[in-house]
Amino acid sequence: MYHYATVSKALQELNDKGYTTDFNLEEERIKNNQDDFEIQHIYRYEGESDPGDEATVYGIKAKTGEKGVYVASPGAYNENTAARVLLDMTIKGRAEQQ
Repeated sequence: MYHYATVSKALQELNDKGYTTDFNLEEERIKNNQDDFEIQHIYRYEGESDPGDEATVYGIKAKTGEKGVYVASPGAYNENTAARVLLDMTIKGRAEQQ
């Protein structure tokens, strides 16, 4: 998987691949229906000097075929967020691969 230099470059490339829905605007949908989604791409960015530059970009596909992105900042992973659901899905996916 290619790792893009910046978040904006990753978002543009994913958009070019058909990931057009902004799932940040649909957090409740992800939180309430996590089994309807599959994480297909994950890109993590760490700010070298500024923690504010840290982010994770998820390329997500819904069972309906709809594809989109979700961008999470480090502080987004509290107990009741879509970012937390996606992190848990990532961890579960890794465990199933072992």
